Order: sequence, then structure tokens, then C-alpha cells
Amino acid sequence: MSFIEKKRTKFLALPICFTTYTINEEKINIKSGFLSITEDDAYMYKIQDVRLKKSLLERIFHIGTVVCFTGDTTHPELVLVHIKHAAEIKDYIMTASEEARRKRRTMHTLDIDVEELDDVDDV
Repeated sequence: MSFIEKKRTKFLALPICFTTYTINEEKINIKSGFLSITEDDAYMYKIQDVRLKKSLLERIFHIGTVVCFTGDTTHPELVLVHIKHAAEIKDYIMTASEEARRKRRTMHTLDIDVEELDDVDDV
């Protein structure tokens, strides 16, 4: 299963923008630009958490913004702005990222700040 969505305007949800999101079980691809095209990829196994945001206008026009929190250096927060089927895509990314981590046998770890632990010991 894969999704191809275009970034849309917030008003009337028209796909006027030159940004295309391609989401499949291995990676998320963002292709943006008209004359100068930029293409970025983020692997599914690097996605740690996903958030769905819908403003009032987004709810009226049945679009949403999906924010993916990743361990990727180029996109620590990968934002899929004003897309249709946002809730379905969010759920797909959550399950696909979990499955990709399972296939690669990648373990999700937390980054614990050592300085905070030192402050606790001083008390």
C-alpha cells in the first residue's frame, strides 16, 4: 500500500502547491519545487512518533497536517502539510514504521540527558 498526496492550500483545499508526498512501506519521499526541485527521503524505520494536527479550516475542508518525529538528521520533524486522508496516512505511517523497525530489528531507544541525572544526584 502506498499514498501519493499533494500539499494543498488551507482555503478550499486546492492542490496548487508544488509539493508531492509519496508514502510507502519503506520510506517517505517529499518532492518540492517548480523550477528548482528538491527531493528528500526519510526511511520508515527512523520514524519514532506521529502527530495529526487539524485546525478549524483544515477540518472544514477535510485536510490535515501530519508531523513525524524521526531520528533522521535532515528532518528531525517531517511535516506533511495540508494533505487529504491525513488520519488514514497517520495510522499507516505508525504501523509501517513499527513493521519496518521489526524487519530491520532496530530498537527504539531514548536519549537520556546525563546532565539532568547529575542534578538529581546533587539533591
